[in-house]
This record gives sequence, structure tokens and C-alpha cells, in this order.
Amino acid sequence: MAATTHTVTNQVPPLVGYDVFASDLALSEAVERHIVPGVLPGALEELGELGRSAGSAQAREWGEQANAYPPVLRTHDRYGHRIDEVEFHPAWHRLLGHAVEAGLTDAWGRPAGHVRRAAGFLVWTQAEAGHGCPLSMTHAAVPALRTDPALAAEWEPLLTSHAYEEGLRPAGQKSGVLLGMGMTEKQGGTDVRSNTTRAEPLSGKGEYLLTGHKWFCSAPMSDGFLVLARAPGGLSCFLVPRVLPDGTRNVFAIQRLKDKLGNRSNASGEVEFDGTWARRVGEEGRGVRTIIEMVAATRLDCVVGSAALMRQAVAQAIHHSAYRGAFGGLLIDKPLMRNVLADLALESEAATVLAMRLASAYDTDTEEERAFLRLAVPAAKYWVTKRCTAVVGEALECLGGNGYVEESGMPRLLREAPLNSIWEGSGNVQALDVLRALQREPKALNAFLREVGKARGADHRLDAAIKGLLTELADLEGIEARARRLVERIALVLQGSLLVRWAPPEVSDAFCASRLGGDWGSAFGTLPHSLDLASVVVRARPAVA
Repeated sequence: MAATTHTVTNQVPPLVGYDVFASDLALSEAVERHIVPGVLPGALEELGELGRSAGSAQAREWGEQANAYPPVLRTHDRYGHRIDEVEFHPAWHRLLGHAVEAGLTDAWGRPAGHVRRAAGFLVWTQAEAGHGCPLSMTHAAVPALRTDPALAAEWEPLLTSHAYEEGLRPAGQKSGVLLGMGMTEKQGGTDVRSNTTRAEPLSGKGEYLLTGHKWFCSAPMSDGFLVLARAPGGLSCFLVPRVLPDGTRNVFAIQRLKDKLGNRSNASGEVEFDGTWARRVGEEGRGVRTIIEMVAATRLDCVVGSAALMRQAVAQAIHHSAYRGAFGGLLIDKPLMRNVLADLALESEAATVLAMRLASAYDTDTEEERAFLRLAVPAAKYWVTKRCTAVVGEALECLGGNGYVEESGMPRLLREAPLNSIWEGSGNVQALDVLRALQREPKALNAFLREVGKARGADHRLDAAIKGLLTELADLEGIEARARRLVERIALVLQGSLLVRWAPPEVSDAFCASRLGGDWGSAFGTLPHSLDLASVVVRARPAVA
């Protein structure tokens, strides 16, 4: 009789069949905190449905397939006609359709819309992150289009629709559309004011013909795009539809798709405009000001998306440690591993609480909250997106060699992690944006200080950090060279203040001791051993049926 050589033991079951929303206590508590009671039951029901879908084996399979079979560019049909279409695996359409139907492009017109959408975006991104790009831009285009009431009346109902229709047709013939964006060019990148794309007016009705090249066009399969081009009156914003109202294709030559580090399920391309028809959005010469609201909304999505990647990575690490045995016991019970897991869980919860606080400010929409967002969004975008890669990398290590193979899903998370730090302005851009807010908009700093001041007196380490931050803000010498350090402190003080107010004591205590009090090393897993780390880990553990 042959010997049995492949008995499988001590392997961890996949993290599937669970409610991604309900298992995330930091997120579900934030939703209950920021949504008024009359709206809450409906929001919890829709987020619960989305959470169970995101944690299903089906969603996991869709995510794997969408990345295993990335989009393919078809520039011409079999007869030589230019078609410039991007083909996707059916799994991509399943993911995107489910997201649109769940309202992930609809925030601007329904009660608590931004909190509900941000929570849903955080949940569904954990199924697959790449398709979040068109969702984010479609959602964020609404405030830019509202600068032109006629355009908004035509396009906003389609952008916020809960119906997904793939394929290129005139927007007016579809029940729902998606929007992409094209701002950067080869010579400029983030410096969009160096754009050379030309816009020649056709009439006095806001119609133009565009000529130029966009180095990064996000989601080139979309129904329309917001782009920047130089009109006679200066740099202006334009809406470029892929298909014109009469059914003919607009001139939109996709030269190639980018071969990216991550985000491989999503298409990003270089496009050429050559007499491309467009409608102006907003006034001539005020293109950056017109599109800046879209940029602010997509920056918030960078924060939410990074919080989602962190949460999924931490959930996988804790789940693995709860089932994997080593050295006579489960990994989760080993003091050193518990320290690592708790440290990661702190970073994840701090990111989630901050992201949801920012979303709630959009819903409140008072002058005070708008001033708060002006400073808090770029600071959060800077810090949370940078922490994402470190968190995912450490969480992958918790799985050991099992985490380094593609089947675990962790390499995909790690490749995705740096994107949000780069997209919509990298770290230096965010730091400079914070400096501009501090120098030009005193109401922003005042609103921020009032926010963090709500937690004053509750933790001596937070109080000391606020005092230290004020000292740094008072010193203007070498301010640009110190900008990253300053923005980091702003983000940490804000996170600490939110956790002190809303998180369990074991979470806020550990955060303040390490991030604000300095009792922390240079790597994860260096929290003070006297803290209640077991409770922090238990709180972050995903509940699997």
C-alpha cells in the first residue's frame, strides 16, 4: 500500500462567507454615529447586503478573474475602422454593475449620501479595488458639472443612476453612465497649468474642438470625460462625450493602455484629441477652479480606498493568525504576533474613523465643515494613503510564505496599495496644498483646531501633541522643507482626537501612547507590552459564520 504523503493540515480556510460591513466595528459604529436615526435603518440594511456580497466567494472570484484577465485595447475593427474600445472580462462588469446598483456613484442628492456611499465604497473596494476608479470619478464629477446648470440637468441623473449599462452609445440613450478624467500631459504631470491641449470655440453656445494629447486618461472606456484644455480665455474645463448625440463616435484615439504596477483590472490610457467635440464646463480661464471640487472628492475616495485596503489586509492577517498553529499554539495567542496585529488594527481603525468623519462633513455642508475639509482632506490624503503600503506589507508578512503567493490575494493588495498616494497628487502636492490652506484660509485652521479641541482634556498625550502642533504652526522658518513633518502631525492629532472621542479605551490608549506619546518603535509590533492588545485584536477580527 502506497504511503500517504500529502495529508493537508494546519492550513487556513479562505476568508469568505462573512459580512464585510458588520464585521468591521470601526466602520459600522461610524455609520451609526454619523447618520441620523430616521435614515439609519435603510442605510444599515443596504450596507449589510453589500457587506455580505463583498465577503462572498462569488465576489472573491470576480476580483481574481478581473485581475487575471486585464482589459485589452481594440483600436480598429476587422475592416480597419477606428473604434478605440477597451474590452473587459465579464467579471469586471459584474463588479462594476453591482457597485452602481448599490449606489456607489450616488451621494449628492440623498440623505446622509456621502456617509452611506463612503461606507459602501470602503466595503466593496475590499472585493476588488481596480473598478473603484470609474466609480470615484463618476461620483466626483457632479460638483464640477453643477457649475453649468444645463449640463448638470442633462448628466447628473445619469451619473447618479443605480443602473449600469456597458457599451458605447449616446448618453441620452442610456439609463446610467460613467465618467472618466483627463488632466495630465507628458510635459506636466501634476503641473496641469503647463497643459498644451488647445480648445477652439465653435460657437457662442460653449462648444469647442479640442486638439492635444493626454498622458493619463483614467477609465478610457467611460461615456464621457472631464478634461482640461487651453481656450482663448485660458485653461478651461470641458466635457468630452465618447459618442455624440447623433450616434457617431467622437474623435477619441486611445494610443495605448498603461502597463501598471497594480490596478490591473482597470484601464488607464493615453488618448489623442484631433478636432474632438467638447462642451465647456464653467467659465473660460477658470478650468482648475471648476475641476477642483472633483479633485477634492476623489482625494477623499483615495482616503476611503486606502482605508479599505488596510482593513482587508488586517482582516486577512488576523483571520490567518486565528487558524494557523505554530510553536505549540495559535499565532493569534503569541504575544509578539498579537503586538503586530494590534498595531496594524490601530492604523486601520484610525484610517476608517478619519475617512468617515470627512464624509460626514460633506453631508453637513456648513461653512465650518467646508473650512475643516479644506485642511483635513489633503492632510488625510497625505497620511492615510502613505500608511497603506506599510500596513499591507506587514499584514502580508503575517501570512509568511503563504502571503507571498498570488492565491492568497495579498500580493494584489500590495500592488494596489501605493496607487492612492500617487493619484490626485502625490505626497508633496498634498503637503503644499495644506500649506496653502494654512497661509490663505485662516478659517480652515480655526475649524481644524475646534475639531481636535473637542477631545482636549481626555488624554494628556493628545493634549501635549496639540500643544506641540501649535508650536510648529507658529514657526514659519523653513516651512516648505518641514511640510511633510507638519502634515503628518496634523493627521495624527486629528486621528487621535477622533479615537479619544469615539473608540474604545484600549484603542485610543494604544494609539495615543504610540503615535502621539512616542512609546513606539520604527516598525509595526513595537507597541508598549503593558497595553490591552488582546482586546484591540479581538475587536478587529472578522466574524466568519
